[in-house]
Amino acid sequence: MTFLRLATLASALMATAASADTLYFSAIPDEDETALVARFSKVADYLEGELGVDVEFVPVKSYAASVTAFRNDQIQLAWFGGLTGVQARMMTPGARAIAQGVEDPTFITYFIANTATGLEKSDAFPMDAKGLSFTFGAQTSTSGRLMPDYWIREETGGAPEEFFSRVGFSGDHSQTLRLVASGAWDVGALNFAVYDKALAEGAPETETAKVIWQTPPYPDYNWTIRGDVDERFGAGFADKVQDALVGMTDPELLASFPRAGFIPAANGDYEPIEVTGRALGLLEE
Repeated sequence: MTFLRLATLASALMATAASADTLYFSAIPDEDETALVARFSKVADYLEGELGVDVEFVPVKSYAASVTAFRNDQIQLAWFGGLTGVQARMMTPGARAIAQGVEDPTFITYFIANTATGLEKSDAFPMDAKGLSFTFGAQTSTSGRLMPDYWIREETGGAPEEFFSRVGFSGDHSQTLRLVASGAWDVGALNFAVYDKALAEGAPETETAKVIWQTPPYPDYNWTIRGDVDERFGAGFADKVQDALVGMTDPELLASFPRAGFIPAANGDYEPIEVTGRALGLLEE
């Protein structure tokens, strides 16, 4: 067998191996794991059909774990929040944001309060919440920590711990809603989409946890892909993934996020998040 034929055969085998690779993806755990698996298993099926490769959703236990899994190539694609996306791309050369929800360029955080506090909805920051207890979501959540932390400092002139009597972290948006509704915390901050979905579904927690204020808009969630996927799955694969995400129109799949649809995104869209993250010491220099 000639060298040329051997080289051709080797190339064919490599191409077959590449096509047989599985694309692993994950998402920040902004809700409990059972809900995440139900949401994203159907997304995996959709992507398999569009991309022609095996696709598998891999649940993770924390926001930090999603970034680590991406950096270590345990996943090649991820549905990140604004801050975790910036962290992942900083740690993974060549990684890029490829899509975001229609709502994500102008995302907002809701501040919610237990009805027993007597706080009412207002366009002005709830200064009457001074001295009450307050919970963020996850420590590296954009909508559950970064931006509410930023706006508390902007509006009160001090750190959250100086304004509230007690400050904690619930772990995710759904848990923030449950804890504020139960009265375990007086006030909390969470992703507006999670609250609006709970309200639309008639969740009982929305009876005792009401929106009292919302932040100005900021860029948030994004699909980020590793820079080496074209080498593994073939030239143009990252663009193919982007096209599949932007082309997702099934209302049931979109409700999983929940988003009205997806639009293209780029790393530069999240510069405001990087600037804020550095200002609050949440990103390494």
